[in-house]
Amino acid sequence: MEKLLEVKNLRVSYHTYAGEVQSVRGIDFHLKGGETLAVVGESGCGKSVTAKSLMRLIQTPPGEIKKGSEILFDGKDILKMNETELRSLRGGDISMVFQDPMTSLNPTMTIGKQIAETLIIHRGMSKTEAFDEAVKMLKLVNIPNAEKRAKQYPHEFSGGMRQRAMIAIALACQPKILIADEPTTALDVTIQAQIMDLMKDLQEKLGTAVILITHDLGVVADFADRIQVMYSGIIIERGTVVEIFDNPQHPYTWALLRSVPRLDTGHKDTLYAIKGTPPDLLNPPVGCPFAARCDFAMDICKETMPEYTTISDTHGVHCWLQHPYAPKVERPVGNGGAANGTK
Repeated sequence: MEKLLEVKNLRVSYHTYAGEVQSVRGIDFHLKGGETLAVVGESGCGKSVTAKSLMRLIQTPPGEIKKGSEILFDGKDILKMNETELRSLRGGDISMVFQDPMTSLNPTMTIGKQIAETLIIHRGMSKTEAFDEAVKMLKLVNIPNAEKRAKQYPHEFSGGMRQRAMIAIALACQPKILIADEPTTALDVTIQAQIMDLMKDLQEKLGTAVILITHDLGVVADFADRIQVMYSGIIIERGTVVEIFDNPQHPYTWALLRSVPRLDTGHKDTLYAIKGTPPDLLNPPVGCPFAARCDFAMDICKETMPEYTTISDTHGVHCWLQHPYAPKVERPVGNGGAANGTK
């Protein structure tokens, strides 16, 4: 399958009174039609900045997408598009579901009008046609009494229903790519599962490719095709879901997996926590950014950034433990699962 989206050497900085914060530091990845790519990592690692960059939503200033970055959608560089092309792209070809629907929805407009607005702009529908289609979209995302709900305002919806309405808006024009930025963060566990099931079902019906931004590996296990792990503005490991869960190669990925609660642990067991804090991106480390928090760090880890090591056609990692002369270490056993193999 051809690449629908291709990102090359993406670098994004924010200029602050304290200096230049290098939020994203030269990442490369791609997305194929109909697949789901999960981007996981701690808060502040650059996930959301990457997502906003794909739609040119970085506020400038203080933000800046650096020269040399490329974001190719259907062969066209989004970073070179004019405002007319961007208006067509946003909502039409690429849509986004943001973290907090209450701050993303317009409190002065009914839900139906907000969905209809997208359809009028991108599909040229009349107000009547657009409103009828908005009702259909609300039914599609399993909101009961859709005709009545379409005439209500965001404050009259529960958190889960607001998130469903956001998904309805995002999918109204049947975009080729849906970016979901922490779509279940503010919801309880039951509603989280319902939202993820809904997105998976709609993806299968509409054939939309999905980029899922999350800090929770547990959310992506049954949803994603591929995973890329971000830390300190770079992608430190990438692979299929099976490869990342069954054969992770980077100590940070091990730590994330150990942080996921498990059903087979005792109720009094202490949940694993990653020690330390992420590095200051005003002055990023010259070596591996995870070295200061890593239990297996060597001197070279702090001095030089490891090159990309290919594990398989779909699996790769930036880690000095992959060097042929590096000591063999055993993956820690913990909350994330049994130690499958070594390294």
